[in-house]
Amino acid sequence: MDYEFIEIEKDLVPYRFDISLDDEMFTFEVHYNEDYDFFTVNLEKNGEVLAVGEKMIYGMPLFYDVQDNRFPKVPIVPYDESEQQSEVNWQTLNESVFLFVIEGDESE
Repeated sequence: MDYEFIEIEKDLVPYRFDISLDDEMFTFEVHYNEDYDFFTVNLEKNGEVLAVGEKMIYGMPLFYDVQDNRFPKVPIVPYDESEQQSEVNWQTLNESVFLFVIEGDESE
């Protein structure tokens, strides 16, 4: 399995960016809730809004509860490799907690 992560530019939030996941192009829009210290993601594909306000929860894949083939086929999981953090917030995101894209091929 290969791991890469999606860099979140906190200083730009709220902002949008395009990303290729498993050879499909998606648009992510990242927002931050200052009152409660959490991040959310909106997801679009080909201009179609697929998800709004998906909260980043530590250790839980984004869009994990969606059974829809328009969504990314690869898990995207907020995770701290050092296992020192267990929350996704302003202090941890892109410092120790990163949005990992977990790519594996079916034969593994």
